[in-house]
Amino acid sequence: MSGTSTRSLAVPAGLLIGCAVLAAALAMGIRQSFGLFLAPMTEAHAWGRSDYAFALALQVLVNGIAQPVCGQIADRIGGRAVIMGGAVLYGLATLGMALTDNLALFTLFAGLGMGIAVSAAGMPVVIASLTRLLPENLRGRAVGLGTAGSSFGQFLVVPIAAQAIGLLGWQGALLFLAGLTLVMIPLALPLTDAPAASKVSVADNETAGHALSRAMRSGTFWCLFFGFFVCGLHVSFLTVHLPGFVHLCGLPLYVGAGAISLIGLFNVAGSLISGELSQKWRRRELLVAIYATRGVLMTAFFFAEKTTATVLVFSALMGLLWLSTVPPTVALVARNFGTRWLATIFGLVFLGHQVGGFAGAWVGGLVFDRTGSYDQMWIIGILASAFAALIHLPVRDPTPRPVVVPAE
Repeated sequence: MSGTSTRSLAVPAGLLIGCAVLAAALAMGIRQSFGLFLAPMTEAHAWGRSDYAFALALQVLVNGIAQPVCGQIADRIGGRAVIMGGAVLYGLATLGMALTDNLALFTLFAGLGMGIAVSAAGMPVVIASLTRLLPENLRGRAVGLGTAGSSFGQFLVVPIAAQAIGLLGWQGALLFLAGLTLVMIPLALPLTDAPAASKVSVADNETAGHALSRAMRSGTFWCLFFGFFVCGLHVSFLTVHLPGFVHLCGLPLYVGAGAISLIGLFNVAGSLISGELSQKWRRRELLVAIYATRGVLMTAFFFAEKTTATVLVFSALMGLLWLSTVPPTVALVARNFGTRWLATIFGLVFLGHQVGGFAGAWVGGLVFDRTGSYDQMWIIGILASAFAALIHLPVRDPTPRPVVVPAE
């Protein structure tokens, strides 16, 4: 017998996947819309743009640090309660951002509170819960859908937030988003993945501490960690600096905005394709191919003439590779270290992504401030692609082992 099957699910697999995808979409979409509030809020409160940017950078870092903790709680009590609690905190933090005019309090809400909320209600916990609930043959597809849902949320919610700012003002728009976060609560109801003692294998009795120790002694864990660091570095550098880079090249501002939108749109397709390929290809080779292709694409763009067409083509192709690393990475974590403490261990791998994200945003700014150009940062990104491709070569990619389920 092979563990979880569709017959043993409390709700249909389609409903599980649909609710998880929508929850991930809202969590990512609302978070990605906060950049729209930079100009109106700093103008209204007479803050520096760096003050607002620091709060969002702190959010990324706190998200990474809190993710393993939220993951371990989800592994212990189930993802549903953690996602619901995260949604409530998400709403309260967004409400605080709307109502305070004190920079320190704003940083507390937008940085610390939102960072923890996104860790609890965001994609890693949602995907880990989904992975535990679904049978092996559906996991890659489900993770791809969850990742695609996150990108679709970016594509869908960001324009809605922009419209809300135009209609309601920045404060009214934040209040609207605070209410929208609560929709994640009913969406989490089907994610009843709390471990049941009578349904787990002997290996699932392993403690969290032992599981983490076992993972951190593994070379595979560190290869995945540092590979994900590179993914975060690329994503954050491009999200924060690509619009400014495009403008420096003499192109209109809307080209930079269109580039970010195209990345989000094409990442929907990229995540779905990656989820399907994760079920058919060896995950290790898929990650090597993704990172190597990123390096080739970034090199070609670096040397190409910067026109509207080249920027948009680059953005579309990069979107296909954007978060396509997530399905094979989750699958490799599950296959190497099991699903009992998947949210905990993947949360620690995700910390590498967020530290890389912090570095991508910050180092990109430092490079530009000191040299007046992003050239050195593009070279760093290209070399990082080669590093990530090579570091995945020794990753173990075992075939799934059957789970022994005690007889009823």
